Amino acid sequence: MPNASATTNEPAIAVKGLTVRFGDANVVDGVSFEVPRGAVAAIIGPNGSGKTTLLKAILGLVPSTGETLLFGQSLHAVRGRIGYVPQRFAFDREFPITAYEFMGLGCERCPRSEAEAALHEVGLMPAVLDKRLGDLSGGQLQRVLIAQAIVHKPDLLVLDEPSTGVDIVGEAAFFDVIEHLKETHGTTILMVSHDLTVLSSMVDTVVCLNGKLICAGPPKRVLTPESMNALFGEHTKLYEHLHEAHHHDPHHHEKP
Repeated sequence: MPNASATTNEPAIAVKGLTVRFGDANVVDGVSFEVPRGAVAAIIGPNGSGKTTLLKAILGLVPSTGETLLFGQSLHAVRGRIGYVPQRFAFDREFPITAYEFMGLGCERCPRSEAEAALHEVGLMPAVLDKRLGDLSGGQLQRVLIAQAIVHKPDLLVLDEPSTGVDIVGEAAFFDVIEHLKETHGTTILMVSHDLTVLSSMVDTVVCLNGKLICAGPPKRVLTPESMNALFGEHTKLYEHLHEAHHHDPHHHEKP
């Protein structure tokens, strides 16, 4: 059942004129876009285009100017409704901490039943909780990170390049998790992604960024040869690959 908080018409994310300045340069320059409630949105762009910086600015992790409203409110008012999985999770694999102990970090309380329920949501068995974090495969670790982010059932889940370093089987499982969270819980999902081939089949909104906003909207409408050329320049064959995937993906279904 979708979250009760997702019943108004205000967008989940409304960004207006957001700018992040590092030194003398605007890394993110006057970006404005909206993400509807319950949508899956992806930020795409070449390396160094400001994708992770934009994500961090929305979450208040780097200083910025402009306005960002989440569910029509300030970040401070809704912080408890947001789950976040960062791009890189570096840790000592020899450190003796279990997955359950890790999931409890930063939480006032994380009963085992809630941790098991979160693992179930991401397709893992309860026994994973007792494994040492360093013994998990890349795919298992990524799903534990997502489980930690959703254990308190956030209305907005933010993921920074979530499938990086995960094998193809783990990547497929990850996208199944995203689809499940959207369809079953009405979770709004914002992620940075390099995997353009999934955009046409599972993403509702795409934000094309190269310092400035290049395009934003439904993939079928905004991912044109022109916008891809503006985004990636000479690497526009990425668009051809996306276009081919859009028309030949057996799992593709049109968005209403």
